[in-house]
Amino acid sequence: MAIAYSWQIFTCEHDIATGGINAIIWRCTASETAGETTYKAIKDGSIFLTPDPSASDFVAYADVTEAMAQGWVWDQISQSDTEAALATDIEAQKNPVTASGNPWDAE
Repeated sequence: MAIAYSWQIFTCEHDIATGGINAIIWRCTASETAGETTYKAIKDGSIFLTPDPSASDFVAYADVTEAMAQGWVWDQISQSDTEAALATDIEAQKNPVTASGNPWDAE
């Protein structure tokens, strides 16, 4: 099965006086089910903006859509690179090359 990616915007921090968004907190979750096992990888992050209320393309907090906020995130971080890193993480879960534990605990 293919990896499914889900992007979420958790919160938009904004200036109350101007309505300008200063920061966006986001998460990308990747999941893949193979047989009865579901593998999951998550990347969280934040971007910072410098809103200019006098700019012609300024959008005040009350008028921002989730799609706009997601677009601003993707303007600063690479969607494809983020998803590729999560795919690598899932592949490592499916085919681990290291393990941890104590040999004396194995019974």
